[in-house]
Amino acid sequence: MYEKPTVLVTGPLPQTTLDKLAAAFELRKLWEAPDRAAYLRDACQDVRGIATRSMNGADAALIDALPKLEIVATFGVGLDAVDFAAARRRKLRVAHTPGVLTEEVGDFVIGLIFALGRRIVQGDRFVRALSWPKNQFPTSVRVRDKTVGIVGMGAIGRAVAKRAIALGLKVRYQGPRRKSELTYAYEPDVTALARDSDFLVLCCPLSAETKGLIGAAVLTALGPRGFLINVARGPVVDTPALVAALRANTIAGAALDVFDDEPEVPPDLLVFDNVVLTPHIAVATEETRTDIGDLMIANLRAHFAGKKDLPSAAL
Repeated sequence: MYEKPTVLVTGPLPQTTLDKLAAAFELRKLWEAPDRAAYLRDACQDVRGIATRSMNGADAALIDALPKLEIVATFGVGLDAVDFAAARRRKLRVAHTPGVLTEEVGDFVIGLIFALGRRIVQGDRFVRALSWPKNQFPTSVRVRDKTVGIVGMGAIGRAVAKRAIALGLKVRYQGPRRKSELTYAYEPDVTALARDSDFLVLCCPLSAETKGLIGAAVLTALGPRGFLINVARGPVVDTPALVAALRANTIAGAALDVFDDEPEVPPDLLVFDNVVLTPHIAVATEETRTDIGDLMIANLRAHFAGKKDLPSAAL
C-alpha cells in the first residue's frame, strides 16, 4: 500500500485546496493545535513537507522542529517569510507559485488607480452618508494621460504596465537595473521616479534593499498631486512617514493592500478619507486561489515523486 507523505499545513487554506492536499498527503494542521510546540514535538516528527501561505512562511524554529523535513511549498509568490539560511543549511527545497497570480494583481492595481483618481470609494461613502442632497461632491482627476511609475518591473510590474498603456497612461519604472527588452522609460532612482509620477505603484519584492524604500523623501517627491499604491509588502513603505505625509497633504492619497503586521492595520491610517484600504486581496479571486493551490500541490507531488525539477522551484 502506498504510504502518503506527511505534510504540515501551517494555517488555514481554501477548503478546495485542503481537500486536495488531504487526498494526496497525510496532513498535520498546525493552526488547530492548542500547544504549537507540543504538537510539533509529538505529532510532526514524520513531517516531510510544509504547505504554508506566503505570509506565514517557515522560520528557522519551525524548520528545525521537523527532523525529516524535505520541502517548503508556499501558497503564494512571496518568499520573504521563509528562512532561506535555515532551508539551505538543511538542504531543503523551496517552491512557490509565481505566474498564476500575475494577471489578477495587474487588474487590481488598475482598479486602485481608478478608485484613487476618480474618488470611487469616497463617492460611495458620500452617498451612503446621505450627503448628496446637502453637499457638492469634490471633483476627481482624469486618469488617462497620467504617468504610472512602477517600482519593480517583474512579472506583476509588466502586467500593470501593459494595462496602463492600453488605458492611455504613460509608464516609467525603477528597479535594480534597466530591462533591455522594455521600451518604457527607466529611472534608476526611486525618488526621481516619484517626482515624475502621478501614481507610484509598488510591485517589488521585500528585501533588505527595499525595506523602508518609500520614506519621507520619496513621498515628498511624489507631491500633493501624486498617489501611492502598494501591492508589494507592507514594510516596503515607512508607515510613520506615510501617515505624516497624509496629515501634511504632502501626497494626494494612497491605496494599500498590504501592511506591516497583517491583519492589524495602523489606526492612524483609518482616519484618512483619501486612503483606500483593502485586506490583501489583490490575488483573491476564486479562480486564482484554486490555481495557486493546485500549483503548490503540484510542487509537493513532484518532489515526493522524486522529480529533479519542480514546476516552480525557488531553491
